[in-house]
Amino acid sequence: MSIASAIDALTSIFGDRLSTSDALREQHGTNESHFALTLPDAVVFPETTQEVSELMRLCHAHSCPVVAFGTGTSLEGHHLAVQGGISLDMSRMNKVLQVNAEDLDVVIQPGLTREELNVDLRATGLYFPIDPGANASLGGMAATRASGTTAVKFGTMKDNVLALEVVLADGRVIRTGSRARKTSAGYDLTRLIVGSEGTLGIITELTLRLQGQPEAVSAATCRFASVEDAVNCVITTIQTGIPMARIELVDEMMVRGFNLHMKKDLPEAPHLFLEFQGSPASVAEQAETFGAIAEDFGGNGFNWTDRAEERNELWKMRHNGHYANNALNPGKKTLATDVCVPISQLAEAVTTAQRRSRELGITCTIVGHVGDGNFHCGCRVDPTDAEELARVTGFAEELADMALRLHGTVTGEHGIGLGKMKYMQKEHGPDALDAMRAIKLALDPKNILNPGKILPATNQ
Repeated sequence: MSIASAIDALTSIFGDRLSTSDALREQHGTNESHFALTLPDAVVFPETTQEVSELMRLCHAHSCPVVAFGTGTSLEGHHLAVQGGISLDMSRMNKVLQVNAEDLDVVIQPGLTREELNVDLRATGLYFPIDPGANASLGGMAATRASGTTAVKFGTMKDNVLALEVVLADGRVIRTGSRARKTSAGYDLTRLIVGSEGTLGIITELTLRLQGQPEAVSAATCRFASVEDAVNCVITTIQTGIPMARIELVDEMMVRGFNLHMKKDLPEAPHLFLEFQGSPASVAEQAETFGAIAEDFGGNGFNWTDRAEERNELWKMRHNGHYANNALNPGKKTLATDVCVPISQLAEAVTTAQRRSRELGITCTIVGHVGDGNFHCGCRVDPTDAEELARVTGFAEELADMALRLHGTVTGEHGIGLGKMKYMQKEHGPDALDAMRAIKLALDPKNILNPGKILPATNQ
């Protein structure tokens, strides 16, 4: 049994929806970060749960690796077929199956993107709020436990997935959870699969929690003399209890990237990007309270708007942060860090990160979903320059160690994938890691589901 024999068996089922062309394999072997091109042996496009089940049954029999592929926007190489095999492209499973407006939930297929879902929901007055920036597939967002700019208000994918349909490694199909808003019935398999990065099963259907469109929305930007002032403003804002919808930090280097990439003319100083939601009166009250806090920390240059097009332009700019990095030192790649710390430790973490990147001579932007203690350093690096790569990866390790020292985590939302496996034992300890390996072995004894991800080898 082999990968080649699995591909031969699958060809009779999928026909021209199985491809071994160099172009498609390369498309599915690239990534948004600094990892090397990694080609799968074939790309398959399923259209039904039954097809995914049959594919997994055959791949299990032939010991052929299978790696699910959404839109390829993850930053830790989750979708790279590092041991070859099948790249399972879920893009044709992209339907809205059932909208339950009265219950504020929706049933969808995994290849549907978050933007497509919200377009479909417009007439209902509902929307799905989790917004990682990229127009990612919702199956991929669940698999990586994504969050983003709205997590301060709505939480992450783990808080917004009610139920799943999942195909296991041997082709069995299970359902986890239900449309009920709570349950005490057994192990929480839904949250086990959410964040498992395709290593425990293939998601083929999701039931998601929806929100009503807010009556009023306003957004604002303001700038500060230092990232420390900006972060201390955030800490006080959160501790005061203002129900922020979004509160994002961008440092002066990130502002420079925006100006270059999107032809903006923002002052090159640390900024907070903000959004308030609610009734007109509550939005006005939130904005006024925040404005008073910001003034205490030297905030100035306030720019307020309630116009949808201006708000959309602001968040489009913020979401393009990863690509705006490319305008700094063009030709290099971006290594993105992803630490998250308790909110009281945020000022120390961010200021330390900025100081160390400058001491090491690294071109580094800082952006953050700072309302929940999560921030990213986008470090420009030439992967072929061994000295520079060692300097940047050493900096990333420093940040990871700092986050753990401050009782945080090495990844707030990007996940483990390839890039953060080396930190798993530091964060969880050997016994917890062994428990994770036992779960993996029980559900995927042949290690064919996204092998080489999340869990380091036992001798690491």
